[in-house]
Amino acid sequence: MPEQNSKQATALKYDLQASSAPEVVATGTGEVAEEIVRVAQEHEVPVYHDPSLAKALGQLELGSLVPPELYKAVAEVLVFVYSLDQAHKKQIEMVLEEF
Repeated sequence: MPEQNSKQATALKYDLQASSAPEVVATGTGEVAEEIVRVAQEHEVPVYHDPSLAKALGQLELGSLVPPELYKAVAEVLVFVYSLDQAHKKQIEMVLEEF
């Protein structure tokens, strides 16, 4: 069971042509969360800090799509990602983390 202060990270992938919503491609707490963030940074994937969203997404199964009740919050992340790099128009990968 994760500690309350344990880091949590969830990685999302969004292929606009293949999916109706972003997909959970990695999630974890503690050292796994740190590794998710490290790999994201190594590959220049944007990391967005939103503790409550990371926690909510961390409850989802790997491979599942973001549910409609989280669309608004994830849309804010997408706006952030788009603002960083307009080259990510067809496929978006991102990591959300909680500290």
